[in-house]
Amino acid sequence: MQLTRVILRLARNPGYPDGDSARGYSIVAPLDSEGHLDVELWRTHKEACTVRRFSPMKEDVADGLLSNRGGHWFFQYDEPEEGPNEPVYRLGDHRLRIGDYVAIKEHNDETLTYIVSETQKVH
Repeated sequence: MQLTRVILRLARNPGYPDGDSARGYSIVAPLDSEGHLDVELWRTHKEACTVRRFSPMKEDVADGLLSNRGGHWFFQYDEPEEGPNEPVYRLGDHRLRIGDYVAIKEHNDETLTYIVSETQKVH
């Protein structure tokens, strides 16, 4: 199994001129050798592909699964109070290597940009 923990932190955005390293996502993702999501590996290890939204605001913290439907990736949360699923804009097209950027439409319908700040293989 080749899963990778990817940490996304809030990058510079309107209203966040310096970003915010205390807001982001920790994702266990099935990455290929180029850093792209591997849908076949995901199908084999769906239950291990998780996502955790972190924030200093307790009400914004959530956990769920990294999901794929029809070629579209999204964060699927398991409890109503955690908010609706969050689609990740063209996540399948992005590399998830340190320094790369990802746009996420959050539970409040705001789209924010995040930067990959850390990656670590998970065994």
